[in-house]
Amino acid sequence: MFNERKFRAQLVLAGITVKELAEKLGINEATLYRKIGSDGRFTRQEINNLIEILDIKNPEEIFFAKDLT
Repeated sequence: MFNERKFRAQLVLAGITVKELAEKLGINEATLYRKIGSDGRFTRQEINNLIEILDIKNPEEIFFAKDLT
């Protein structure tokens, strides 16, 4: 299950906006907001790009979270 809270925290840590991230991923900003808000339905390639762009150290905590508390 996708952990939106940790994902948004990672955006802040990386100092990047959703708009900038969408541009880097080559997708529409509205599409990215939709993906963030609907349980993180990202493709494998998008997840790999997000890990690299946001320098995510523990991607399983964001993209494959078991406990959202």
